[in-house]
Amino acid sequence: RAEKGELAFGTIDSWLIWNLTGGTDGGRHVTDVTNASRTMLMNLETLEWDRGICEIMGVPMAMLPEIRSSSEIYGHGRGNLAGVPIASALGDQQAAVFGQCCFDVGEAKNTYGTGSFLLLNTGTRPVLSKSGLVTTVGYRIGDEPPVYCLEGSIAITGALVQWFRDQLGLISTAPEIETLARSVEDNGGAYIVPAFSGLFAPYWRSDARGVICGLTRYVTKGHLARAVLEATSWQTREVVDAMYQDSGVYISLLKADGGMTSNNLLMQHQADVLDVPVIRPVIAETTALGAAYAAGLAVGFWPDLDALRANWKRAAEWTPQMDPAVRDREYRNWKKAVERSFGWEEHAEE
Repeated sequence: RAEKGELAFGTIDSWLIWNLTGGTDGGRHVTDVTNASRTMLMNLETLEWDRGICEIMGVPMAMLPEIRSSSEIYGHGRGNLAGVPIASALGDQQAAVFGQCCFDVGEAKNTYGTGSFLLLNTGTRPVLSKSGLVTTVGYRIGDEPPVYCLEGSIAITGALVQWFRDQLGLISTAPEIETLARSVEDNGGAYIVPAFSGLFAPYWRSDARGVICGLTRYVTKGHLARAVLEATSWQTREVVDAMYQDSGVYISLLKADGGMTSNNLLMQHQADVLDVPVIRPVIAETTALGAAYAAGLAVGFWPDLDALRANWKRAAEWTPQMDPAVRDREYRNWKKAVERSFGWEEHAEE
């Protein structure tokens, strides 16, 4: 039945659009280029389903949705949404890129959640990574050329704060970590590498496990709180460095969103270790905003990308203050700590 096209298969956006536009009564079976790219069945160059990959994976192409752009009218709603245009679809992180108005080459955003996802706009040609990153479609507006991104996925960032709270019991609420970290001037020489289930970008080491390095009797829970926050900054720095190695593009600023951006100490340290400004927007829910922006473009609510840029507003900005010599020394120490995390799970491959 699948090979005859009697079954429909897609990602969650396909299912939603199909139901919103009528389901079994004329529903549209479509997806957009960003969601299609995450199935690993789409050719990044042609933006079409790759017949060879589909055959290898045993996926009948007849049941796959039509691949469309991220910003166009796919159909109109039925029932309570009768006549309402369904006009955008974007993957989670790509929507955040759009919501942060990262429309030019070199513009980047990082979403700080349980893990973190940093995406860099690399332009209209895909940059194939040799440094442990993911090449993905960033977005496509109507019939315009697609825009590509490099993405670095960090497994544990906000989850490390949760571990500090729930497993160690050193704080009772997540916001308390900033107060505790501010009780000391620095990390006291301590570093925490949160490789709880291995390391993601740019290492992809399934044999790595979490380590705490540099402990002396001088170290207090305040120093450990600093080390928890700094682990997010340093992991982000490693992804940014990998992006530069792949693309030759170094970011001039970083747009930040997600729950951890409320931690001012973390945002300042992030600016310090990247040596670029870090900006938090007024609207922190940039994923939902990006989908709304793309839909607004499709129906003419927004005339162009410049109008979106004008609508985007910054709420706070942090500029680098760290001495370069201190930054370089701390980064070397972080790298040493990361190396200590390797090889703990001897049978990871098995």
